[in-house]
Amino acid sequence: MTKNKDKKISNEKFPNLSERAQILLKTLIEKYIDDGQPVASKVLAQCAGLTVSTATIRNVLADLEEMGLLKSPHTSAGRVPTDLGYRLFVDSLVTMQSIRNKQLLHIKQKLTRELSTKDLATSASGLLSAITGMASVVMMPKRSHKSLRQIEFLPLSENRVLSILVINECEVENRVIHTSRSFSREELVTVANYLNQQFMGKNIASVRSQLLSDMKRARQEVNNFMGSLLEMADTLFPEEIYQEDILVAGKTNLLAYQEMADTDKLRQLFETFKSKTEVLEILDQCMVAEGIQIYIGSESGNNVLEECSIITSPYTIDNEIAGVLGVIGPTRMAYEKVIPIVDITAKIFSSVLQFK
Repeated sequence: MTKNKDKKISNEKFPNLSERAQILLKTLIEKYIDDGQPVASKVLAQCAGLTVSTATIRNVLADLEEMGLLKSPHTSAGRVPTDLGYRLFVDSLVTMQSIRNKQLLHIKQKLTRELSTKDLATSASGLLSAITGMASVVMMPKRSHKSLRQIEFLPLSENRVLSILVINECEVENRVIHTSRSFSREELVTVANYLNQQFMGKNIASVRSQLLSDMKRARQEVNNFMGSLLEMADTLFPEEIYQEDILVAGKTNLLAYQEMADTDKLRQLFETFKSKTEVLEILDQCMVAEGIQIYIGSESGNNVLEECSIITSPYTIDNEIAGVLGVIGPTRMAYEKVIPIVDITAKIFSSVLQFK
């Protein structure tokens, strides 16, 4: 399981970090994640299982704060983790929890072969947000994995044509095309037969590229049949329809976290989810990495997300990364639970997509 190789921090960066300090840091972070309150030395003395005085614990905490792993809120005598502290915790100290059998069965029951790719992605997004209590993001498969299987046209009234596209194995897209003249059923059958013969099994991006290239030549040759195709080409294969998109679910889950309660920051965060552009940029970065990716706070490079953590995992089609799914929540999240959920959901999602 890879966690941001370029950001990963091991104990080697903190050679003077004793076992006692690691235990106290781990206990403090787990306690803070659990109740969201700054953790005092007296609390650690009760929870850490160490036979040391509170004075010794205070000294260790002061050292951890000096290292940049903890900070002291002005209104409290306790301490909370910094982004760097969370990073060390995630890379070296966290103990991952196993997925409960009930959760695993629930995920498998919701992600089935009978669903279309869009419905699968919607279901995966809903599952992630419901199980983790965070916002979820699922990137739709890259368009290079959308293969044309069959196309059919039906004439409608008022110079309209119904196009029926079968993409991959079972995804059906219906689209009404407006034309400058009416087409007979026979003409449309001829056009469909040509497209099926030339482009069946090819991905949508190459279909569009080759079709438009053929259309330009046809225009020069004044070929009436190909000219008819030219008229419908841009409407049938508009570039923007096949661009990557993401599904976001569970945004309101973030309202439950006290640290996310700032109205202005929450509004900016919701606007970021709505526009999707900045989130998609982060997911694109995850596409070129292997395994689980974790961005903590400012690591995302986005000011709006500086109090959030993003956990993603890629999913594959035919052993190639086709997209990314994951969750976005406060840095104070239960990493030991959330990371395995994201990981197993991506694996199950991948296995189902192999049959699409």
